[in-house]
Amino acid sequence: MGSVSAAAKRLAKVTPDKTAFFVCDIQERFRTVIHAYPAVISTTEKMLKAAKLLNVPVIATEQNPKFSPPKPNPHVPPTALVALGATVPLPLMDLPCPALRPEWVPLAKTKFSMIVPQVEQQLKEWDTKHVVLMGIESHVCVLQTTLDLLERDIDVHVLADGISSANADEVGLAIKRMRDAGAHITTSESILFQILDDAAHPAFKPIAGLIKESKDATKSALETLIAGKAL
Repeated sequence: MGSVSAAAKRLAKVTPDKTAFFVCDIQERFRTVIHAYPAVISTTEKMLKAAKLLNVPVIATEQNPKFSPPKPNPHVPPTALVALGATVPLPLMDLPCPALRPEWVPLAKTKFSMIVPQVEQQLKEWDTKHVVLMGIESHVCVLQTTLDLLERDIDVHVLADGISSANADEVGLAIKRMRDAGAHITTSESILFQILDDAAHPAFKPIAGLIKESKDATKSALETLIAGKAL
């Protein structure tokens, strides 16, 4: 890695046209079990609206949305996989396809990490250098996705107001684990202004309007997901 790119990585700079948003496993089955799930959903909705305004591509995945057992496999217990349902209704389909989302989004997977071959190939085609990550669960799929991206030398920005777990106490520990590994912990509003970089950006006014529109939901997400965690 050259000195310029190394310095940019240390400073957590974001190059807009090299950035992708990752939406990890925000599914209906989790709605009643994830801590502060409405906050995760509202933050993700805001980020997807911003993706359309900023022309940032999006990849979303689903963990075991449907599961039909294959032929009996002595190495896989019959209860190893549980169908977790489809993605919570989100404005994914509002994103132009395939310019901002591949046609296969959301992608069904069984691996905990989002970095499966189809996603990895897409990142290469986009020449992605930075990923903004949101979703669930913090200590499982979000963590493993983060580690896989870092291993591939992709800069990871984890939204502290956009991730959660069934057990609230897992969230802070997962964030510290990701930070220790080299991820950047940030918030939805902070990363949007970082992508804009300048008030002269053509999307500044609509993004500012989106932030104003979602002010109450953002405040609630910060209070329920971050406050008191000493991050």
